[in-house]
Amino acid sequence: MTRLEQLFDGQLPRLVMFDLDGTLMDSVPDLAAAVDKMLMLLGREPAGIARVRDWVGNGSKVLVRRALAGKLQHDGVADELADEALALFMQAYSGGHQLTTVYPGVRECLDWLRERDVKLSIITNKPAQFIEPLLEEKGLAGYFQWLVGGDTLPQQKPDPAALLWVMSQAGVEPDASLFVGDSRNDVRAAKAAAVPCVALTYGYNHGEPIANEAPTLVLDDLRELVASISGLR
Repeated sequence: MTRLEQLFDGQLPRLVMFDLDGTLMDSVPDLAAAVDKMLMLLGREPAGIARVRDWVGNGSKVLVRRALAGKLQHDGVADELADEALALFMQAYSGGHQLTTVYPGVRECLDWLRERDVKLSIITNKPAQFIEPLLEEKGLAGYFQWLVGGDTLPQQKPDPAALLWVMSQAGVEPDASLFVGDSRNDVRAAKAAAVPCVALTYGYNHGEPIANEAPTLVLDDLRELVASISGLR
């Protein structure tokens, strides 16, 4: 039996929803490059990858505002400046994703789930326009039936709206669904939707251990979710 089956009393879930950045892919190098280009065009010092890693997780608008503020809290950033900076960031990030990599174990986990006819979805706060091209570029297109970006619905995670929408589209109840993410927004959205949540330690959670959010299960590698004692089944 796998850990996934243990979560569902020996059965498999009918639907698994995944976050994208920090869960399936390490996209911070490209995000940091776009942030730094934006800042330099505005005559500011670059932020660097380490700081950007702690700012990711709430969508592009918040990332840009955090970069302008130079910290997580961004209440003092003027809306006009934020709008100008967001346009520069979006243009820079649209230039390519050569530095983004798929985390180890992701393909094996997705293959395992697809072979067993588990429905798959992505729910991310990243703008929707970037999702499909990124999946295509990194060889992950074709796994997912529903792609929900941060601007697909009026609400973003930690609001549960996207999870509820995907479950409705899939015709699957919360107790037969799973959410997999890496940040407090992911865990809180899953809890609000009454969905079990697997959280990964390697992602982006503003520098805090994801275990602090008390997800259903904490893993270091997605292969651990679908592996039996003898390895992948």
